Amino acid sequence: MFSVQTAAATGIGDRDDALDMFKSYVNSMVQKVKKADDPSQKRKILNSSFDKMTAAFDKAQEIRMVSEKDKKAINSFKADIQQKRNELNGLDGFNRVEDSNLNNFANYVQQDLEQAKMVSISISAVLLVLIIILLLLL
Repeated sequence: MFSVQTAAATGIGDRDDALDMFKSYVNSMVQKVKKADDPSQKRKILNSSFDKMTAAFDKAQEIRMVSEKDKKAINSFKADIQQKRNELNGLDGFNRVEDSNLNNFANYVQQDLEQAKMVSISISAVLLVLIIILLLLL
């Protein structure tokens, strides 16, 4: 928690900086997917990234200082991640993403997470920095 407060105090807690850090994390995932030759490896990378994001959000929600507004935003984001996992794996009524479309799916995930969700969900800057730190530690 001290790291988050320090990061916020030094300017890393700026919402734009935090969004850039999150975008960098997601972009790294996409690049790993594109570099992988084997479709099962691509799926593993995507599922692992979804797991890390969900775990980071779960840990962030456990912090007492997190507002109800932030908790609701995190729940919405977690639901979106779960939907993407279901689509990737053909669960909950979705058709499984074809092996030949995994790179395109990774790009879709990146665009959706960066543009639609992170812009529309108002997670506080300090909490967003905490989520980034948790992602890097997991």
